[in-house]
Amino acid sequence: MKALPKLHLLTFGCQMNKVDSELILGRFLEMGYEATDRLEEAGVVLLNTCSVREHAEERVYSYLGAIRKVKAERPDLVVGVVGCMAQRQGEEVFGRAPFVDVVCGTREFPRLPDLVGEVIEGRRRAIAVAEEPDVEFRRNVAAHAGGPHAFVAVMRGCDLTCTFCIVPTVRGPVQSRAPEAIVEEVRRLVDERGVKQVTLLGQTVNAYGYDRSRGPEAPRLPSLLRSLSAIEGLRRIGLVTLHAAYLTPDLIEAVADLPKVQRFLPLPAQSGSDRILRAMRRGYTVDLYRSRIDRLREAVPEIEIGSDWIVGFPGETEEDIDLSERLLEEIGFVQNFVFKFSPRPGTDAAAMADDVPESEKRRRNARLLAAAHRVAAGRMRAQVGRVVEVLVEGPSGKDPGRLLGRTSTNLAVRFEGDRSLAGTLANVRILASATGHLLGALAA
Repeated sequence: MKALPKLHLLTFGCQMNKVDSELILGRFLEMGYEATDRLEEAGVVLLNTCSVREHAEERVYSYLGAIRKVKAERPDLVVGVVGCMAQRQGEEVFGRAPFVDVVCGTREFPRLPDLVGEVIEGRRRAIAVAEEPDVEFRRNVAAHAGGPHAFVAVMRGCDLTCTFCIVPTVRGPVQSRAPEAIVEEVRRLVDERGVKQVTLLGQTVNAYGYDRSRGPEAPRLPSLLRSLSAIEGLRRIGLVTLHAAYLTPDLIEAVADLPKVQRFLPLPAQSGSDRILRAMRRGYTVDLYRSRIDRLREAVPEIEIGSDWIVGFPGETEEDIDLSERLLEEIGFVQNFVFKFSPRPGTDAAAMADDVPESEKRRRNARLLAAAHRVAAGRMRAQVGRVVEVLVEGPSGKDPGRLLGRTSTNLAVRFEGDRSLAGTLANVRILASATGHLLGALAA
């Protein structure tokens, strides 16, 4: 038999894309392919793409420009564009990058090895961007890269109708996985790969299970968290990303009751203006958002909250950005991601007048980022002098002389220690705070 080529897989975008890449890699490994981190060794190059903003797609095309030169020298190289951008653009990818061989959307990943095989066998191109096949969740845990952390997709798609978001178009409607399949996957990651923390992923992860059934015994995120917490050897459970409308009393109770659940929740506010929230079609008011946070903090006083923000949304005024900054400071978000509005074709917001000048978007972006840094720095300084329990991830990539760990509130801590501590829980005294992380020392 002819040896299969090596696979080079690059991932752009969010954590869900990283999980998808692991699922893709697992399927290729099962077929006999070997992975390589080196483009020059590869016979197949796949780019798992993001469409959340135009800049994300342009990054892919920029990278494809470099691959085009390699393809010119090695015509047998199979080049594939997969994921969200492929789902959104379809045949358009071939128009902009005619040397691409495979285009595969988010709902056709199980077919990828067959599509690549068709190209290798001599067919000129392969495309699969079907609209609504069943989502494939089966995971080959051997594809997990190792280390104490793993992402686990518990659902795909989104049923919300936020006017700025392309996710429902490229990911489809919500499909929640069976809870027993999730528990089995996590158990295998813990037992076979040494995983200590899993982060459960969904476009709106706290909407998990609502699509499966509506009865009182229907699976929901709180019951899933209780089942996962019972797994021996699993130390922490994170959640990404949540929506205020689904921050229910039973979920708050589960977070409070289960010490393994991380005391950090990403709960995007997007704006502090009710008028802009209505235009975004977010489904909550500032008062509702505030009341959910108040109830959460009453039950879990140590909780930290993260948020995403959009500035320069159509119709946004200086008063609206004042309200966003005010909410950011009032809630005290420890983590903030601030984005300038970018209209995405296929979304309702793309039909709105993009009436905030680019220069003004940049100014508002800088203003909210400055407020975010100021607020986060204050919350980080409040940790100095405390002894905290951290899950040690291993050597810090930015500071190799120290270890990197995370608190139960997801704060990064760098400290000196032996590498054998990786994957364990350690008590660390916080000595100082810095931009984006804490500095500490192992507590006696």
